[in-house]
Amino acid sequence: MKRREFIAATAALFVSPRRSWAQGTPRRIGFLATFLDPLGREAWRSGLRERGWIEGKNLLVEYRYAETPDRMPTLAAELVALTPDLLVAAGPQAAVALKSATTTIPIVFVAVADPVGIGLVQSLSRPGGNMTGLTTWVPGNFVGTHIGILRELVPGAAKIALLVNPSNPIRGRF
Repeated sequence: MKRREFIAATAALFVSPRRSWAQGTPRRIGFLATFLDPLGREAWRSGLRERGWIEGKNLLVEYRYAETPDRMPTLAAELVALTPDLLVAAGPQAAVALKSATTTIPIVFVAVADPVGIGLVQSLSRPGGNMTGLTTWVPGNFVGTHIGILRELVPGAAKIALLVNPSNPIRGRF
């Protein structure tokens, strides 16, 4: 699937006229993450409601949360078996699991630091395949820039620590 077709189809899903929603079957989204805090879940629902998507009315969301990374492939397969219209992956492990589970259902990932580096997409400008999303990492010395800004904000800071997830595939890049 070409990137523009994918984005157009995803956009059409979220901006289609409301009168057609009430008459048709509800859209289904599969959501995979390690966890979603209550504030994040409410922000997700609020954003959907603002665009006319109401869970249980014109939208069905199947949530799956993996307590451990080894559960991701099983939960991804469960979601794909439900044949949703769209899959959402929160984080790199969820995105990798969903990519392995399907090549046909559109996948939108969020909070993935280096989608090119971990093999989710071909490039940031032309992802290819059935995946697109939001990256949290910009090539170059982005972390160094953040630390520089922090040093300007807190000039008396003697030590600055960076917490990383050792199971995250891109941890060595920081």
